[in-house]
Amino acid sequence: MFKFDNEYVEKNYELAKKAYAAFGVDTDEVMKKMDDIQLSIHCWQGDDVTGFETGADGISGGGILATGNYPGRARNAEELRQDLDKAFSLIPGKHRVNLHAIYAETDGKYVERDEISTEHFERWINWAKERKIGIDFNGTFFSHKMADSGYTLSSKDSEVRSFWLRHGKRCRKIAADIGKELGTPCVINTWIPDGSKDLPADRMVYRSILKDSLDELFAEKYDKNHMLDAVESKLFGIGSESYVVGSHEFYMGYAVKNDLLLCLDAGHFHPTETISDKISSLLNFLDEILLHVSRGVRWDSDHVAILSDDLLAIAQEVKRSNAFNRVHFALDYFDASINRIAAWVTGSRAALKAIMIALLEPTKLLVEEENAGRLANRLALMEEFKMLPYSAVWNKYCLDKGVPVGTDWLSDVAGYEAEVLSKRK
Repeated sequence: MFKFDNEYVEKNYELAKKAYAAFGVDTDEVMKKMDDIQLSIHCWQGDDVTGFETGADGISGGGILATGNYPGRARNAEELRQDLDKAFSLIPGKHRVNLHAIYAETDGKYVERDEISTEHFERWINWAKERKIGIDFNGTFFSHKMADSGYTLSSKDSEVRSFWLRHGKRCRKIAADIGKELGTPCVINTWIPDGSKDLPADRMVYRSILKDSLDELFAEKYDKNHMLDAVESKLFGIGSESYVVGSHEFYMGYAVKNDLLLCLDAGHFHPTETISDKISSLLNFLDEILLHVSRGVRWDSDHVAILSDDLLAIAQEVKRSNAFNRVHFALDYFDASINRIAAWVTGSRAALKAIMIALLEPTKLLVEEENAGRLANRLALMEEFKMLPYSAVWNKYCLDKGVPVGTDWLSDVAGYEAEVLSKRK
């Protein structure tokens, strides 16, 4: 495997710098801007969305499934944090961690989800403090006996609905405490799996119930310097193939009306539908949005992110909308069939590469051609810009940030697997 030495990286960067300068792009400035980009890296890739609940029933209702049985899954929070540290050491920049409520640490005691509190996340908070990183949060409305019916916040059963409302309220309080403690707003995303495997007779009733539940859930206001609320839609899920209560249209309307962030997951729409075109539309009505970077493959929405046309289009749309300060990038996928550290690093680096390529784009020239009506020139330039040497800038950025360049990180993962992951039973 080719190994990049520092001299090779530096020489190639100087050539790339000149190539971009010819189009008016300062690559040094772009790398500085990259330092402001923070991915919210999902903890659940490290343990296959299992969580660490004591005495829980295990996987139950709710439409979440990680496939595969690759050895080395994190079995507790200490191992998960150890694995995250390893992944972070291979990803350039300073990034955040995204937690689900099921990653609470209860010291062997059974704590029901409607009783969790900030104290159960103190070790996560202290770990993040030591690393000077932020934490984002999610309520866990799945894999629980109270989700077996396929409905949670939209359930017709008041007991079920009340349970999940208590859980959601607890999670919002935890998120606000996390944000206050760490000095950076904690984005809490609310996604529920509610829906029907076959055709419902009455779609309206569940959505009316969900609206009322959300009104109650978000009734208490928190300082936005501490916590930001987001809601996430889905087209269909496992066990809800025919109908999902929280559709895109439902949550888009709710977010706009109630001043919440709307979460767009790249894998939650029709197979031929991309989220990139939605970004500029939503930014005309919402102050901020949340993006979940994943890769849909047929009916599965959560494959490891790669540098695909869809991902690049998302980053380009954010750049062309001048909205990196209004868009939160989070990863959301889970693959249990491959090395989990490699999955984290591959997806994270892919997202950052897409963002860097977008930042390097000479967008000003494209807009000038467009405004002048020279649309053939615009198209030709778009094609030419695809050939600019962005990989040389990426390698320089990795070198400057002290992380492996090119494929060098694969040997680090192999060493970690041999020394740590292979010893887990």
